[in-house]
Amino acid sequence: MQPDRLIDLSGLNCPLPILRSKKALAEMDSGTVLEVIATDPGAPKDFEAFCRQTGNALLVSETTAEGKFRMVIRRK
Repeated sequence: MQPDRLIDLSGLNCPLPILRSKKALAEMDSGTVLEVIATDPGAPKDFEAFCRQTGNALLVSETTAEGKFRMVIRRK
């Protein structure tokens, strides 16, 4: 799946990855896909809760070979 937008939030800690992702999603059209790269160990659980609360779909949540966290979100 090719995302419509990619943001690399490596080095940022909670709550910045969620806040920056929320801003990016607000600028995107419904149904488009955002890929987020993060290094904050809490990011996977934070994004799971964020998507559940906002109605956006968390399509992928995985750890990359480099040890970073990759989340793919479809905007509601």
